[in-house]
Amino acid sequence: MTFEKSLRLASIAGALALAYAAAGAQTILKIGYTPTQTSHYGVGSTVLCDEIEKGTQGRYKCQHFPNGSLGGEREMIEAVQLGTLDIVNTSTGPVGNFVPEVKIVDIPFLFRDYDHARRYLDGPGQELLTKFPAKGLVALAWTENGFRHMTNSKRSIVKPEDASGLKMRTMENKVHMEGYRAFGIQPTPMAFPEVFGALQQGTVDGQENPIPVILSSKFSQVQKHLSLTGHVYSPALYLTSPRVMNKLSEADKKVFYEAAKKATVAQRQKVNEDEANGIAQLEKEGMTVVRKVDGAAFRESLRATYANYSKEFGADNIRKIQDFK
Repeated sequence: MTFEKSLRLASIAGALALAYAAAGAQTILKIGYTPTQTSHYGVGSTVLCDEIEKGTQGRYKCQHFPNGSLGGEREMIEAVQLGTLDIVNTSTGPVGNFVPEVKIVDIPFLFRDYDHARRYLDGPGQELLTKFPAKGLVALAWTENGFRHMTNSKRSIVKPEDASGLKMRTMENKVHMEGYRAFGIQPTPMAFPEVFGALQQGTVDGQENPIPVILSSKFSQVQKHLSLTGHVYSPALYLTSPRVMNKLSEADKKVFYEAAKKATVAQRQKVNEDEANGIAQLEKEGMTVVRKVDGAAFRESLRATYANYSKEFGADNIRKIQDFK
């Protein structure tokens, strides 16, 4: 073998070794969420992952698991704690079961509008994110699910009495369920991947979710009535684990947090777009929409429930959120 040929083979071997090393250095992050990849969750998750990949020069890349393919939100949060999932984009619905302090943001009619909710979470609400590491979780950022509205297959809902007796799928969230009982609803907790089938089969009469979820889940195929109750603002969170974060350099940690901020902007923007265009789309798909509900009657029906919330969370703490400007 000539010297030149030996040198060429050595160069090829070196290049292959570098390529294998580079491939080996790439970490695949598994990210899960319950709606589709075209939903607001998918939009936010895609921006999060693209920014992480870009900021780490491809050393971290995501594999998406949408459509509840890894189970409901509670199961995915547990998987993040256990280390079998790296990131979950989840509503706060089940989060209070892991970090009890978060339950306060799930109180019905706590936030006036999107501007109020977003500014609170981006300001004083950041303090809640410090509660997660003690529970084996890291909250990268607040993001958004949206204001929740009621759908059902039986009748239009204008006031609480119209909802009375309806069997409605809810998240496994004590704060939500207590409020819904005050409306006369029979709350039926169920993991999200099971909801479409349960509505289709009549196991439950209805469900409640933000417009982006109602749209992306095609609930118009199995629900006739939509009422814009806006009864709960539903935040969401990008959650990972100390196990993932502790492997990162300080520079990479900054990349992850900055990526989450950009993802939040994108996810909220998708919520805005779906809110603006989705109601007309759902009407076109055959849903009867009640745009104007008796909000005062819904709030009045929660009077006794709010007394219970005040005992649990502190009346001053609730008022601080409600009065935040």
